[in-house]
This record gives sequence, C-alpha cells and structure tokens, in this order.
Amino acid sequence: MKLATYKDGSRDGQLVVVSRDLATAHFATGIAARMQQALDDWGFIAPQLQDLSETLNHGKARHAFPFDARRCMAPLPRAGQWAVGAAYPSHGELLRQAQGAAAAADPLLVQGASDGFLGPCDPIVVASEGWAVDVEAGLAAVAGDLPAGATPEEALDGVRLLLLAGDVRLHALGDDGAASAYGLVQARPATAFGPVAVTPDELGEGWQGGRVHGVLQVACNGRKLGLCDAGAGMAVHFGQLLAQLARTRPVRAGALVGTGPVADRGDERNGRTEWPRGFGCIAGKRAMETVQDGQPATGWLRWGDTLRIELKGRDGQSVFGAIDHAIAPPAGLHPVPAT
Repeated sequence: MKLATYKDGSRDGQLVVVSRDLATAHFATGIAARMQQALDDWGFIAPQLQDLSETLNHGKARHAFPFDARRCMAPLPRAGQWAVGAAYPSHGELLRQAQGAAAAADPLLVQGASDGFLGPCDPIVVASEGWAVDVEAGLAAVAGDLPAGATPEEALDGVRLLLLAGDVRLHALGDDGAASAYGLVQARPATAFGPVAVTPDELGEGWQGGRVHGVLQVACNGRKLGLCDAGAGMAVHFGQLLAQLARTRPVRAGALVGTGPVADRGDERNGRTEWPRGFGCIAGKRAMETVQDGQPATGWLRWGDTLRIELKGRDGQSVFGAIDHAIAPPAGLHPVPAT
C-alpha cells in the first residue's frame, strides 16, 4: 500500500491512503489519524489500511478524492530518529579522489535533524547562497520496533515503509577536507521526503535484497543531473543499515535510516572515469569535474533554482511521487552575504 500525510494545520498532519497509480486518495479516518499512530500499532492498524488500499485501488472507495502532492507534508512529518548512511561507496570514493589522499573514509551512519522534515513541494529556505547549497537524492526506510543487537535479517523484517529522500546539505558549513561526505550538524538543516511512503510488498520485483530497484531521476532547473540505478550501486542494504543503528540500543517504531546520495560507479574509458548516468547530488558532479579537469565547473544551488527528484519503476511509473523544490531566501529576513 501507499500512504501519505496531508496538511491540516497541525505538526503531524492527517494520514491518507493513496492509490497505486497516485491518482486518488482516501482519508484514513477511523483507522489512524497520524502516520506515527499507525507505526506504533502496526500489527493491528496495517491490515485495516491495507483493506482500504485495496478498496481504493478497485475504484470502490466511497469518499475518494484526487490525490494532490502539493497538499502533502513529509509522510512522517517528524521522527524520533533520522540517521543517514553511506550505502553507495562510489560516491564517497569519488569525493575522496577529488579531495586527495588525506580525505578520510565516510562513517557508515551519521545523525540528521528529525524534529521537522520538509514536504515534497516545500521551498528549501537558506539564508545565504554562499553556504554551498546541495540536495542529496536518496532513499530511506522507516523501521518498526527493533531490539538492541538486531541482526541484518531481523532488521530487514522490521522495515515498514520506504521513502524517497532529498537531504539538504550546506557544504560550506561542514566540509573540512577530513570528512569528505559528512560535516557539522549545522550543515544538515533539513531533509525533504517524497509525497508517498510505500510498503516493501507494494514494490514487487522492485524490492530485492533489501534494496529498491528503479531509476532515480534528478533534474536541476529542468536539466538532467542524474539518472541512476538505485539498486545496482547500493553496497549496504537497509537491513544492514538498521542493524548498525540497533547495534547498541533498541530502535523505536518510526525511526528512519537513509542511504545517502545514490550513485552509479563510473566506467574506465581511455584512461578517464566516465559517469554516463549522472549523479545524485551537485557535490558528485563537481568532484568528477575536479578529477577530470582539475576544477569544478558546476555551481552550487542558488536562490530561484529548482530541483526535481523522482524514482520510476520498471513499468516507467512514479513509485513515490516527486520531490519538487525551489531554493529560496528567508521571508522577511536579511540574507547572509555570500563569503
């Protein structure tokens, strides 16, 4: 099934069930009001949501309405924990290659801000263009309750929902040359999520080995930045990421873990590494330009730029809906000058 959260003026929004084709939706009123409520009592509530989903997909839901991603918050608007992984090692390898041998390897997981996520169409508000604004396109999993020391297999069984993620990065505030892909907490101000959360069984053959298989499309100002296979380059699957999170402590229902930026490994051609399918973030493209030409040519995101992230399955249909953002200065505040 597919689930979303509609804006209703509260911090946690209202849970809705969405049809498989993302065309219609139905409020989950009477089953669960909020996404976290469903996660806290998943064994009891999920079957009821599944029944509503089947009714909706068969066109028999009496109070269905057209689904509108612009009315969506993040599927889980806030969470007790959000950890970002380094599931695509080729991304970190490329950044370290661009920065030089002194750059350290990326940690498997780092904590991100989880007290308020961005919806799929919310603007990304930054006070300064000089903060080197980037958005890392990736995927995320929402966990059920996991015990401390859960194995990767146990953790994989605990995956409740899968999400499309756009993790906002401010590289000028966090990158110091020693940690190539991760910086200070101030450098991770927000994460956006696609409009729809999807249960693993909804993906069919697109869910294999703890990985989401599909083509992740990233476009900046309408121009293609990336067209990456989300499953092929994922060296660490969601079960392993969640097991790492649960290594020393229990994980509570609603905790999220992300993959970090999706990346395809490049091919060696005529002495140069070619990346024919593009990148999941600006930093990856700038690193490749540095490796090949000695310096980056692509600029960071600026006010007024637009970014679109979408994953399509083997049938060519959108799986999670699209993240569709604009970069904007804060309203009513004096922007910080670029430095």
